[in-house]
Amino acid sequence: MPTPSSRDRQARLATFAVFFVQGLTFATLLTQVAALQKKHGLSDDQLTLLLLVVPVIAGVGSVLAGVLASRFGSRLILRVVQPLACVAVVLAGLASSVPLLVAANVLFGLGLGGVDAGMNMQGVAVERRYGRAVMTGFHALWSAAAVIGAGWASVAGGLGLSLPAMFATAMAPAVVISLIASTWLCVPHEEHVAADAAQTASRVPWKAIIPLCLAMCFLYVGDASISNYGSVFMDKIIHATAAVAPWALGAYQATTFAVRVGGDFAVRRYGPAMIVRIGGAIATLGFAAIVAAPNEVLAVAGFALTGVGLSVVAPQSFSAAGRLDPAGTGVAIARVNMFNYLGFIVGAALVGGIANSADYRIAFAAPLVLAAVIVVLARGFQPAPAATVTVPATS
Repeated sequence: MPTPSSRDRQARLATFAVFFVQGLTFATLLTQVAALQKKHGLSDDQLTLLLLVVPVIAGVGSVLAGVLASRFGSRLILRVVQPLACVAVVLAGLASSVPLLVAANVLFGLGLGGVDAGMNMQGVAVERRYGRAVMTGFHALWSAAAVIGAGWASVAGGLGLSLPAMFATAMAPAVVISLIASTWLCVPHEEHVAADAAQTASRVPWKAIIPLCLAMCFLYVGDASISNYGSVFMDKIIHATAAVAPWALGAYQATTFAVRVGGDFAVRRYGPAMIVRIGGAIATLGFAAIVAAPNEVLAVAGFALTGVGLSVVAPQSFSAAGRLDPAGTGVAIARVNMFNYLGFIVGAALVGGIANSADYRIAFAAPLVLAAVIVVLARGFQPAPAATVTVPATS
């Protein structure tokens, strides 16, 4: 196992910062879905269509990131699109009409897709240079930032702050952190480890990626259910207060963070396949608890349990994709990341559609089934010895 150099540690710290900003940005906007619905008088059908805009455009952003990163590296992408995503959150709060809100969501989706792909490319590059599992730690900080975002939303709701004020207070420091961190990220020659990266990219195997893609999709069906409709579920089914409703996402992200803190150690000891298998089983139980919850406390507990289960799937999907792309082109990561947004699209449409024809309690039974399928897909996460490439740390 190589000893990380000071440059490797610097790149790791910068990647932590990028993940932190992304988690804060995501939670700051998504915890206010119910508030945005009320502000603009949106029906459940209109809300579903609005929420679908983000993952569709994010998919475009992810594809563009994959194409550009193979040539220019992911640092340039992150330097441009992460501040753009932060600005889009503030614009969503300022939007005085539905068309302006849609425009802000389009901008946010483009930034979200580019950052999601780019930050995981950086994470895989750092993990490759370290020669050991470190990816789950990056996602842990994403979750910690999301908890902070949900906590700030709860405080702001209790204080009665306007949406623009709440969004701007969180996003202003986020932009500063992002711009500073971008100067320390891996540059293209540190990220790409093969001279013929373009040729290698065309040989990234789809067959081996499919189980990772499906697990990512099913994970994000569940994640989208909680992120998009968790606060709505708490409001309409549990009748929670404005201060409590954000903790559907907050509890989910809190337990996600707690598990991810020790996730890398668990992966090193038991292997990614076993960890993903256990996670799928726990997530299934969590969704069952949400469906059956009779009050605020048990509903929040159900969201928390679901976070425990789903926490490990995304980082291990990206790590496994990175092992299938030893040249470090980012192509495999961009492909897997696409199913992130497919899951969000399916999750928003599925839960929103069922809620419209029945109610949100029944709607949350849908991701329960897909979470159980992750247990079966887990065997695709076990790395083959020949697939692992270690890059010596640079001095």
